[in-house]
Amino acid sequence: MDLFAFVKPKNELENQPEEQTNVPFVPEEMWTKCPKCGTMLLTTDMEENFRVCTKCGHHFRMNAKQRIALLADDGSFCEHDADMESKNILDFPGYDQKLEKARATGSKESVMCGECKIGGIDAVLCAMDSDFMMGSMGTVTGEKVTRAFEYATEHALPVIVCTVSGGARMQEGILSLMQMAKTSGAVKRHSDNGLLYITVLTDPTTGGVTASFAMEGDIILAEPDTLVAFAGPRVIEQTLRQKLPKDFQTSEFVMQKGFVDAVVSRNKLKSTLAKLLKMHGYGEVSE
Repeated sequence: MDLFAFVKPKNELENQPEEQTNVPFVPEEMWTKCPKCGTMLLTTDMEENFRVCTKCGHHFRMNAKQRIALLADDGSFCEHDADMESKNILDFPGYDQKLEKARATGSKESVMCGECKIGGIDAVLCAMDSDFMMGSMGTVTGEKVTRAFEYATEHALPVIVCTVSGGARMQEGILSLMQMAKTSGAVKRHSDNGLLYITVLTDPTTGGVTASFAMEGDIILAEPDTLVAFAGPRVIEQTLRQKLPKDFQTSEFVMQKGFVDAVVSRNKLKSTLAKLLKMHGYGEVSE
């Protein structure tokens, strides 16, 4: 008997991948994963909720334009010194390429400054930009912040600065460190004229920005779970040779130690700023 008669003939349709004809295409940009709780968020819902996770309340980072849109009354923001841009003044290797890559995000510099209305009240608003080299402070950054304070002093306006920074920009060396003294001097002159300065610390606020104008506000607010630091925790532990407390350098921890006045959720930030401005005599005080 022919044994091959009992061999099952090969089915050409077996072991073939099934055609995924009914699976819809979902663009990746439609969903955003929360880094804190892992929830997949519909991007449009997250944006409508001020870039805050609808499940755990995690505050995603904002760039300068998003921050201004959040705080300034619609159509009221008038940018100052918009054409000022950083240059490779020290011929630092690779800096030109980094600047070009940073500008490709749509931002010209690590801070945007201008005049606007917040709850109908005139104010000078500065917003640092995490998209531009993580808000690092170079000479142009310091100059723009200084000019903003000088304009506010001349026109008797309050100043609000939203900080987000990795610190001084190393590619500009000592010139970037000099911005700490320059901006602090402008803050002092503004204060000497009896004018209000409010800082809003956002994640992360570190380095030379923390060591200068970020912590010099008359009132210091912070968003929840914001990193507020000068040096990183590893450097501090190596220096002190001690284990740091849990949640060290978060805005909540820093508030407990008296360096922050209040931690304010993003959905209440604009109304809180407007209320503080009114309390200090700016705008119309309601009865």
